[in-house]
Amino acid sequence: MSFASVLGIALFFSSCDTGGDYRKCEGVVWATTYHITYRSPRMLDDSIISVMQQVENSLSPFAGNSLVSRINMNQTDLTDSLFRRIFIAAGEVNRLSEGAFDPTVAPLVNLWGFGYRDSGLEPTQESIDSALSLTGIGRCRLDGDRIVKPSPMTEFDFSAITKGYGCDLIGDMLRRNGCEDFIVEIGGEVTVSGVNHHGEPWRIMIDAPVENDTAVVHKRMAVISVTDCGVATSGNYRNYRSTSQGKAWHTISTVTGRPAETGTLSATVIAPDAMMADALATSCMAMPTEAALEMIGGISGVEALLVTIGPEGYIMHRTAGFPSVDGQR
Repeated sequence: MSFASVLGIALFFSSCDTGGDYRKCEGVVWATTYHITYRSPRMLDDSIISVMQQVENSLSPFAGNSLVSRINMNQTDLTDSLFRRIFIAAGEVNRLSEGAFDPTVAPLVNLWGFGYRDSGLEPTQESIDSALSLTGIGRCRLDGDRIVKPSPMTEFDFSAITKGYGCDLIGDMLRRNGCEDFIVEIGGEVTVSGVNHHGEPWRIMIDAPVENDTAVVHKRMAVISVTDCGVATSGNYRNYRSTSQGKAWHTISTVTGRPAETGTLSATVIAPDAMMADALATSCMAMPTEAALEMIGGISGVEALLVTIGPEGYIMHRTAGFPSVDGQR
């Protein structure tokens, strides 16, 4: 659950150029990259960057003066509309996943060196138990515009849902400005609407879960065609650390307080919006594969592709409504 992690979705930008009214806005934000293509008679790049800044000011735990950082440090309990929206959505996914998704695992994410603080020390069972006692988004609540925490030491890290939410907010801004055809990608999370310049649904490449913690390796596993939805991929294969007990993956179990151990290498989720896709993809990584597929199968309008490994290579597990894929082996 890292705000800075880059996950396994890549875009086929060859299918969308800057001809006509299609424009591109690309750069770096939140320690990752963004690529946005939108159809508009006028440039909206400044508005795109403004939305990203609003998200960072509210929800980035890596920014010391952000709202969530000040809430974590008990400098304020007053929330804003972005915090409230993401808190409510996180609570919903927490219930759907039976606790597997929980932004209050922030102390544990930090403990294992994947968060916004890193002691540089390997966690002890005592420190894990202490951090676990602070978790539980179900024990937090909104009282009007104020957040109530069970302990002053309870902290929030919405990194596993914020990039998707940021994509949605940029999509909302583009629609307000008359744009109906666009693709917004931030760090692998995607919001799509309308069609590309060929008049076709947007084509998105899903990366194979190639293990590499020093570079982003894009190796095509499948391509899907989608529109009017959010898409997110989560995986541990690009964000792990070596410990005395072996590799520690960045998805933390809310039960053990340790890196979650499941057979799932990556999870790609399609949902009505990127915020939910983002959170549900992370949930799938923290759950047994069959339990994750069952969860997704019970949510209207949501589909998933989970990847495991077998004797002959990758195995794709798809829910019934997941789009057909090109390049399946």
